Parts: sequence; structure tokens; C-alpha cells
Amino acid sequence: MPSVLPDGEPMPEDGALPASALEEAAGRPLAFYLHVPYCATRCGYCDFNTYTATELRGSGGVLASRDNYAAMVTEEIRLARKVLGDDPRQVKTVFVGGGTPTLLAASDLVRMLSAVREEFGLADDAEITTEANPESVDPAYLAELREGGFNRVSFGMQSARQHVLKVLDRTHTPGRPEACVAEARAAGFQHVNLDLIYGTPGESDDDWRASLAAAVGAGPDHISAYALIVEEGTQLARRIRRGEVPMTDDDVHADRYLIADSVLAEAGFDWYEVSNWSTSQAGRCLHNELYWRGADWWGAGPGAHSHVGGVRWWNVKHPGAYAAALAEGRSPGAGREVLAPEDRRVERVLLELRLREGCELSLLRPAGLAAAGRALSDGLLEAGPYGEGRAVLTLRGRLLADAVVRDLVD
Repeated sequence: MPSVLPDGEPMPEDGALPASALEEAAGRPLAFYLHVPYCATRCGYCDFNTYTATELRGSGGVLASRDNYAAMVTEEIRLARKVLGDDPRQVKTVFVGGGTPTLLAASDLVRMLSAVREEFGLADDAEITTEANPESVDPAYLAELREGGFNRVSFGMQSARQHVLKVLDRTHTPGRPEACVAEARAAGFQHVNLDLIYGTPGESDDDWRASLAAAVGAGPDHISAYALIVEEGTQLARRIRRGEVPMTDDDVHADRYLIADSVLAEAGFDWYEVSNWSTSQAGRCLHNELYWRGADWWGAGPGAHSHVGGVRWWNVKHPGAYAAALAEGRSPGAGREVLAPEDRRVERVLLELRLREGCELSLLRPAGLAAAGRALSDGLLEAGPYGEGRAVLTLRGRLLADAVVRDLVD
């Protein structure tokens, strides 16, 4: 969850949504995102809405401690049930993210999942994921999660090289994420992801290839690879500004992406979103696919964002303020916006173009269609089977995805 909230109109104290938000809801999937804002330490590149124990001390943190956090999120899930009324949909996906969700007891994560199940019900094939820090789980913890209903786990590996992890302020040791994959498999998890970051200052092509080889060798069925973004206000941004570490340029990022796509394809991974690869259709992250396809989701927790039927809202950032709102029987929502039809069209193009299946050409205006024609001629969009009636990025197009999207949304 980003640390800066957008502007918007006030959220009603009871969290009520406009009637239009629930029109034809039965035809849309429903998901839950549960945000856990706690971290043992702050990574130097992180700009998410997270807090260490020191940062919470003396600032309302007692109201939102780890010990009672599951109870608070359960209250918001109950609020969601009231707001959505007699909505008959069962939940298709639940994703517990952070922060470091696995700083909570496994029983707390299971308790939050149970609240979703009790209030809404889970689809028979529901995907239930938690993020995990490699150093915050062990075989017993993973077994408890699996027994409690989780069937997918995502480990933050980032790199296999110690000097790269050090720049990122990651505290786990090389080799531990790979061991976690084996432990998750032994616990019965069907689907396991490893997150990687490329373009860290001081990382070489050989370092990146070593990280990819280690990730593939661990045996996950999903790998995410993201270019490092240096956010203002982070420790890493300050170090770069002081000249302590160099800034990685865009050409290096492009080269690393090409290396990733080549290595992963050779290992049997297919890309299905610009930064995500899986070994099968079943291995894809359905929860993220629902985001990219504009489905409905309720985000519970401090700073969490939600979207239902074209209404988007976000919670107050600080855990203390979040706890206080729920204790007073108020929605923790800080603000919201009702998306106009044109806004929703633009978002569909922005998000769906990142997918392997691309976006429908019918979503484009005349200027966007003309831009799509130019992109096709320039080799940025596919002309083959995937490209019939759709705008689908080529490998070169993926490298320039942001520029392509800007042209197509006109």
C-alpha cells in the first residue's frame, strides 16, 4: 500500500456506497485485500504504508498493536458485510499483504481469513495468499497457515547476492527464500511465488543471472520481477542523493528485463503480465489479475484501497487512527472518488494492456486506434493471433509499456 493517499471526497461515516456501485455486482468477482502494516525493520527502498515498533511507540500504537490487529481487521470485514448488504457473491480471492504479515501469529492470519469466510463465504476454488518474509516463517508456521485455508504464499526474495540485499536493507540471508519454497511445498502449498527486484545499485548482470538461477532452482510455479523504483523520502533515495550509491539507468533496467524474460522462458515460465511469469494457468496470481481486470475488492487495514463498481476509496493511514475509527463504530475510510465512465475506460486500457491477452481495440478512441496502428508498425504491438481485435504488447513493447499506454489512452 502506497504511503501517500490521494485527494477525494469525504467518506460517509457508515461507509455506505452509492446505489450505482452495487448494480450488476453479481456478475463481477469479489476479492479481499488484508493489509498488515507491521515490519521488524524498514527496508531502504520501501515507500509502503508500514511501521516498525519504534515508529508506533507513543503515537497511538497501543490501540493498533500486533496483539489485537486481527480483531480490528475482523471488525472492518464485518463493516464490509453491512455495507455490501445482501450481496450474494462469495469471495474469489483473499490476499494478505504488508508490511510483513507473517510478523503476526499464524493463528491471527487464519482468524482474519475465517472472518471473510464467515461473513461472505469463499468460492470452492478460492485463491488464498499471504506474503511472507523468509526469516519470519518456519515449517510449523507454514503448516498452520495451510491447515487454516491458505493455499498460496509469496516470499520476498529480491536477490540471491548478499551485497545486493545489503543495499536494499533486506535482513534475510541468501539461500533462505529457496529453503522456504521447499518448506511451503512440504506443508502442502499448491502455489508458491518468489519476488525479485532488478536494478539495485551495485548489482551486475551476473548478480541478476545468479538471482534468477536461484529462484528458478527453488521450484516455485510463479516468479515476479520488478525494476527497482527509487521513491523520494526513502533511505535509498537519500543515499543516492549523497552519492553513496549510484543510480541505475533505464538502459540497465531494460537489459535486466530481457535477461529475466529469456531465463524464465527457458525454464518453462510464461509471462502473463509485464512483471509476472508462471509455469501454468493455475500458477498465475488470480488476485492480481482481478485488480488488472477491474473487479471488485475490499481492502481492509490502515491505508488499504478498495474498489467496488466504479467507486474507489482508501482508509486512513495510521494504525492508531484506523483503530480509533473502528472502536467508535465509524468507517476507517479517509476519502473516495466515484469514477466517471471515461475514467474507467482509461483505467481498463492502462491495466489490461499489461496483460498477455492485452486490451480490446474497442476500448480505444480514434486517436488511440491511430496510435495502435503506429505501434504495430513499430513492432510494439503484436500482429499475430493474440493481436486480432486486441492491443497486445510484444517483448519490445513491454520494455516501452508506459509510453505505449500513454499513446493508446488518447
